[in-house]
Amino acid sequence: MFATYGYAVELFAYLCRMYGLNPLADGVIISHSEGYRKGIASNHGDVEHIWKRFGLSMGQFRKDIRAAMDGSETGSGSGGNGGSGAGVSGLTGIMGKAAATAEQMREYVKRKNPDAAQSVLDMVPLYLSEGEAEGVRGDVAFAQSCLETGNFMFSGSAVTLEQNNFAGMGVTQNGRKGLSFDTAQLGIRCQIQHLKAYACTEALVNENIDPRFKYVVRGCAPYVEWLGIRENPQGKGWAAGAGYGEKILSILKEITGEAGSAGSGSVPGNPVEPMSGYVKVFYKGRDGVDVRTAPCMGDNVDRVVYEGIYTVTGISLDKRWYRLKSGLFITADAEYVMFMERLPGKSSYLVRVDIPDLNIRKGPGTDFARTGLFTGAGVFTVVEEADGKGAGKWGLLKSYKRERDGWISLDFVTRL
Repeated sequence: MFATYGYAVELFAYLCRMYGLNPLADGVIISHSEGYRKGIASNHGDVEHIWKRFGLSMGQFRKDIRAAMDGSETGSGSGGNGGSGAGVSGLTGIMGKAAATAEQMREYVKRKNPDAAQSVLDMVPLYLSEGEAEGVRGDVAFAQSCLETGNFMFSGSAVTLEQNNFAGMGVTQNGRKGLSFDTAQLGIRCQIQHLKAYACTEALVNENIDPRFKYVVRGCAPYVEWLGIRENPQGKGWAAGAGYGEKILSILKEITGEAGSAGSGSVPGNPVEPMSGYVKVFYKGRDGVDVRTAPCMGDNVDRVVYEGIYTVTGISLDKRWYRLKSGLFITADAEYVMFMERLPGKSSYLVRVDIPDLNIRKGPGTDFARTGLFTGAGVFTVVEEADGKGAGKWGLLKSYKRERDGWISLDFVTRL
């Protein structure tokens, strides 16, 4: 229940950021029963009739959404994710307070680049001060700069130290030199403003010096994981490279000392290889799915999960275990989980089926069992797409949305 509540908080926070809404304002977020009392909905008791069993309320829900928008943990979470600042579903907000200190950031650069220019070390605090001014996590911006500049070595980078452009801004294609700034502070300020454009719809505090600010779809990437175009649900983002956001977070974990804190990530004879994506737990058994401290069976169960989508950072050599962002491991067995290269899109649409015997399967692929039912000819609503064996794309039918166990091949439909 609380995992579902957490996902709802995160979704509504995302939508409020995107459309510039205040979740605490009257009439912005209401339940079905509240809508009935306002005369705009039918007489139903949801969601309060369920939530009250768990001590939850619409008032708390709205407060938790506001807290999520401000970069805080909601009351339904089960502990944080250390210095990474992860939210209730494991995604890391760009807006909020930095977890890393200036000293930690300097020490990271010294370890990775002993020959770093003194000017680089001197400008580190600017990430925190400029980030704080706009409500952006300065440590996230710094980790991004480390990625973009090769830890300020600028080897193979499209920009140089003299440009004061530490995030490849303006390098929209090969051969482009990118933007230049008079001082390091202005370059960092521009980067912070560009991150804010992606992360939320709030107005800038300082005067806009980002010439590409206007080209960003405001609020399309509130999480670090969504800065990569491939991982962003809307196909937007800062960079096109696979796992861009995860690479930033990997650096951030090294800066804060989190890297490897949940285990070594491998066992003798079964090392872990890097992998980017997401895993959806769909197993509905009462015993749930074990999350383990190592990629093997044994007395190593850390927790049990029953639902949710988790970020994958690696896979064991035997291909039987996914390493999660937390450093823990979950089975790769398709009977319990489904791997996704990117987060599923949220938009629904109508399709027309002209054949009478289109199979409905329990998952997106011919390797999932048939339900024994057919759609029949008619018009249906698809609420999510996914890749899978046996078809170019698979679609989740709206009537199966709750349990996520009714998928059809989109090769046999016409989109309306």
